[in-house]
Amino acid sequence: MGKTKDKDLWIATAILVITIAAMLAIILNFVGIGFFVEPFRLNHWFVWIGTIYIAFAVPIIARIKKRRPQQYGLLDKTHIFGNLLAFMLISLHFASQISRPAEAYPDLGTGLVLYAAMVLLVGTGILEKFRLTPSVKLGSYRFLHIGAAIAFYLIIIVHILHGLAII
Repeated sequence: MGKTKDKDLWIATAILVITIAAMLAIILNFVGIGFFVEPFRLNHWFVWIGTIYIAFAVPIIARIKKRRPQQYGLLDKTHIFGNLLAFMLISLHFASQISRPAEAYPDLGTGLVLYAAMVLLVGTGILEKFRLTPSVKLGSYRFLHIGAAIAFYLIIIVHILHGLAII
C-alpha cells in the first residue's frame, strides 16, 4: 500500500471512529439531535442530506470516472470521503431513531434493512479500496459492493414510500 492509500485509510478510519463515537453519544443520550430545525427534526435533515448525496453523487461520479479517466484520483477520493460523511449523517439519524423512548419507538422495518445495506456498502467499499484482505479476490468485494448499492437504491425507494404512507 502506498503512502497516499495509507493516508486515505487513516482518514477513512478516523471518519468511521468519529461516526461510531457520535452514534454512541446519541444512543447514550449525551447528545440529542431530535430537535426541530423547522419544519423537520435535525436527524431527518441529516438523513436526507446523506441519502440525497449518495443517491445522486454516486452515479454522477461513476459516469464522470468513465468519461474522464484522467480525473479518477480526485473522483475516487470524492466518492470515498463524500460517501463516508454521508454514511455518518445517516448513522446519526439511525442512532437517533433507535434511541427513542419505547412510547415513541419507530417501526424500523425498511430502515433497519436500509442501514444494513449501507453498512455492507461501507464495509465492502473499504475492503475493496484498501485491499485489507489481499487473499480475497478484488472481484468478490466489487460484486458485493455493487449488489449492496443496488439493494440500497431499491430499499430507499420502498423506505420513502413507506415513510410517506403510500405503501
